[in-house]
Amino acid sequence: MRNPFKRSDYPYKRKITPEGEPLEGGGSSRSVVRIVIPIIIGIIIISIIAVSSVRIVDAGNRGVLVQFGNVDTDASLDEGLHFVVPFRDNIIQMEVRTQKQVESTDSASKDLQDVSTQVALNYHVNPDRAQVVYQQLGFDYANRVIVPAIQESVKQVTARFNAEELITKREAVKDQIEDQITDRLAAFNIIADAISITDFQFSELFKSAVEAKVSAQQRALQAQNELRRIQIEAQQNEAQAIGEQKANIARAEGVKQSNVLEAEGEAQAITIIDKQLKNNPTYLDWLKATRWDGKLPLVTGGGGQGVTPFIEIPTSRSELEGETQTQATGGGNTTTTGSSSILPSSVLNRTNPAITQR
Repeated sequence: MRNPFKRSDYPYKRKITPEGEPLEGGGSSRSVVRIVIPIIIGIIIISIIAVSSVRIVDAGNRGVLVQFGNVDTDASLDEGLHFVVPFRDNIIQMEVRTQKQVESTDSASKDLQDVSTQVALNYHVNPDRAQVVYQQLGFDYANRVIVPAIQESVKQVTARFNAEELITKREAVKDQIEDQITDRLAAFNIIADAISITDFQFSELFKSAVEAKVSAQQRALQAQNELRRIQIEAQQNEAQAIGEQKANIARAEGVKQSNVLEAEGEAQAITIIDKQLKNNPTYLDWLKATRWDGKLPLVTGGGGQGVTPFIEIPTSRSELEGETQTQATGGGNTTTTGSSSILPSSVLNRTNPAITQR
């Protein structure tokens, strides 16, 4: 019986020349192919396994080792090259650089004023607990814990202060918000680096009230300055008036003292003249002779008495002493510059009863 699978029975599978003759050496080529193909396949498999067993953690990240979906919470992988078991282990990279989250929160102050607060938070994942953050929160941890922590902390703190205190005590408000957020995020292995209050926005009604208050304070300050200026001017005027009053009093006292001294001098002069007339009755005749200016007399006496001219009587002490000295030495005419007066009628009548005053 003929074997149906005998190779010689299938001439169409043999390689032949164009002339129809069979080609020798075909069996050795097939042997080489059967050897090379498995080698190539083995190299490819080894390469895939080698590549699958090497993982690189980038800078600024930590590696989370996952084994068939189970997170290894013992430790995170540092930056650099790591070897894992292929097809079993996988490395997830978690960023641990400082990141920024800006959030605006609407709340109410202690005096029930509407306040819109914008807070900027700088934070980073705890590098040693990155695998726990991934296991519990995943990559969306910012929306899951950070945003709610910021909003709740801002609302709690702003409710403790009046609207005006939120501005005047800004540092205290920031510190309290920072403490609140830090405590809340620490429970989720997230570290708050810095918190900044970038803006406070109040209602338009409150802004108008603040502007009105500031304007009133400025007007009050201006009025106080004006009142202070008026008071200072009044004090200056008062001081000037007191000075002028004192000066007038001093001048009046000086005039008064001068008049008193002048009156005292005239009284003393009259006393001396009266004494001279008593001691020397011819003193009046001597004055007539030395002081007559040659004019006709304005007063005449009756009873056949001669005309007696008016004469200037020395009134100052110095003049009187000079006249006395001149009379004692027998001097002639003497000119005086002091003030003059008419001889009192009592003196005239005592020396010459015929003389009368007009």
